[in-house]
This record gives sequence, C-alpha cells and structure tokens, in this order.
Amino acid sequence: MKEQVKKKEGPLAGIRVVDFTTNISGPSATAILADLGADVVKIERVGKGDDARHMSPAWNGESAYFLAINRNKRSLALDFRQPEGREITLKLIAQADVVVENFRRGVLEKYGLDGKSLLREHPSLIYCSLSAYGDDGPDCMLPGYDAVVQARTGIMSITGSREDEPSRAGVSILDAGSATWAAVGILSALFYRERTGRGQIVGTSLFETGVYWMNYHLVAYQATRRDPVPQGARHTAFAPYGAFETADGPIMIGISNDGLFARLAQAIGRPELTHDPRFATNPDRVLNREELEGLLNKQLRQRPRAEWVALFREVGIPCSPIQRPSQVMEDPQLAALSLLQSTPHPRIAEVKIPRLPVRLTDTPAAIRTSAPLLGQHTREILAEIGELARVEELLSKGVIGLDVEGGGDR
Repeated sequence: MKEQVKKKEGPLAGIRVVDFTTNISGPSATAILADLGADVVKIERVGKGDDARHMSPAWNGESAYFLAINRNKRSLALDFRQPEGREITLKLIAQADVVVENFRRGVLEKYGLDGKSLLREHPSLIYCSLSAYGDDGPDCMLPGYDAVVQARTGIMSITGSREDEPSRAGVSILDAGSATWAAVGILSALFYRERTGRGQIVGTSLFETGVYWMNYHLVAYQATRRDPVPQGARHTAFAPYGAFETADGPIMIGISNDGLFARLAQAIGRPELTHDPRFATNPDRVLNREELEGLLNKQLRQRPRAEWVALFREVGIPCSPIQRPSQVMEDPQLAALSLLQSTPHPRIAEVKIPRLPVRLTDTPAAIRTSAPLLGQHTREILAEIGELARVEELLSKGVIGLDVEGGGDR
C-alpha cells in the first residue's frame, strides 16, 4: 500500500498488519511495526485471547507482559476455524499488506491461511512466520520457549557463574531477538515490494537467533577446540571486565584495551600495574585474571561506589553501578531520552512503557494507545470490511467476541 507519509507520522502509516501471534516473540515483532505506524489488527481467540493475557503479574486484572508488548494494536476476537470466521479473516487479509503468525507448522495450512496459499491469491502480500526451530530440519515441529532454546543454542552454558546451576538470561532475549529479526525481515520485504510489486514469505526463529548471537563463541571454539565456560559478569576476551566490590556495593567496569587499563591503574592509585608483566597487555591480563581481580577488589573496597563512578567517568573509564528496575525507572538518562511513554488504559490510570530504541527525526515511532482489551475493536474492524450488519449473528454463533466494558470500540 503505497501512500504519501506525512511528516511526524510513523513511517509505516498506511500499512495494515493482520497479527495471528501469541505469547512473547510474535507480539513483540508486531509491536515494533505498530510503534512505527502500522495498523495492527490482532486476531485473538474468542473468550480467552492471547495466552499473554494470563501471564503473571497482573495489574488491575491486566497482565504486565501483555501491556508491554501489545500497545498500539486493535483487538479482534474471532474464531477463524469456523467457516464464517475464516471468511472474515480472508476479507481482512485481502486488505492487508502483512500477515504475521507464530503457529506450529501445519496449523494454518488446514484453513488455507499459510503463506504459500495466501500468496497465490495475493502476490503482493508479505507473510512472516516466526517459530521456535525454523521451517525445516528434524526438529521444526518441536515446541520451544525462550529458555528451552537458550539451552539448545548454548547460551545457558555460558550464562551465570561457574559455581551456579545453569542460568537463563534474565530477560527473554530470544523472544525479543527473533521479534527484531522478524521486523527487519518484514521491513526489507516491504522495501523490495516498493521496487517490484512482489510480496514474499519471511521466516525466522528463536533457534536461528540464538545460533547467530553465539557467533563469536562458535568461531572461537573452532580456533581453540575448547568450550567456553560461564563467566558471570566477566568477558572471555577482556580483562579486567566485570563486577567489582566497593565499600558499599558492586560496580561494573569494562576495560577492552591497554590504554583504558592505564587510566584505570592511575585512577585507583596503582599506576605501577601497567608495568607488571602479568598485566602489561590484554592477553596477559586475561591469563592472570584472578590475580588482577583480587588486587582491584582490594583497592576498590576502600571507597564507596558513587565516588569511584564519578572518578572513572571523569577520566573516561566505562563503568556503572549495577541497577535494579526500580533504579532504572529513576535514571536521569532514561528521562532525558524520554524512553518511557505514558498511555492511558481503561483499567489503569497510567502505564509507562519503554518506547522503541530508535529515533527518526521526520517519522518518529510512538506509543499512541495502550494494549487493547479483548475484542475491544471487533465491531470497528467488522465495519471496515462491510460486516457490521452480521455482528449479532456472528456473536450468537461464537464466531466473534466483543469487549463489554469498552463497548466493543475505542
């Protein structure tokens, strides 16, 4: 759908997305498109909706997970498995630019809603499939969640410390990562369509994302034939690099070259460390990491964390206190970049949601509306495709659902 985009309007204004996704990865992908201005119609199960609506914790009956990744979308409660529901779905898709789904392979084929079937009818359509293990191979039909695929791709084997049990990353990095790659693929396909008029199928998965993000560990293994071990806050390639003790709490320091190490040694009052053959170069420091960290911890314990952070920042040493979410919310840099955007919600006075981490001067991304209630836009969307007269009939058959609290519209 090629239209003139107005200044200060999202770059995807005029693009309609039909969103079949649930849980975290798929809805995170369509949230990116929605923030960039696309009209995302979220198709949800009648009566139950997206599984993410039932994830803890709840806030006034609304899932925090759902609130975070379903902003800017319209909810259509629809059973596409029923003939009338499939008919409505196909009408929606006929008006759409993009379809996104994260069902297991074979589910949508039964209803003619798979990529190959839809592109035969709509050759300019962009169809994105986001899965756990990809579309081919012996395990393409396996179910998989973020932590399971972190284990499969080796991420859990290098996360945490050597003394701990295997650890997953503290955020759902493969859900968020595969969502980002899905959005990149869709944007690339839209750009290609602008030049050729042709749509295509876009595919990505949690497994592919995990393998890609393990890239330097996989290459390093080929060079050394040694598996990396968990490093905690450390980095396998640099030293000193990690969490260090101060008089009143830990501090994260990252030293990636000899020049930065010389500044660090000077700042802590131990300039002679740069001439110590154990620490003269980065490979030396990695080899003698334990001894170096012991010396640094002893020195850093002599002063409070805030003093060290101020001193290190003054001389250009990368460092930070290790913050909790409550502290991140109050971080002045977060406020300066307007990273949290407030949106009203029918059940919550104000929800502050992190915006997309990209800035566009003429067509900025924005969080315009909060995550919808289930079926909040059913009536509105049916009106757009000429099905308003059938609302009561479809409702009686359980083909659609309406949000009672919101009146079915917003």
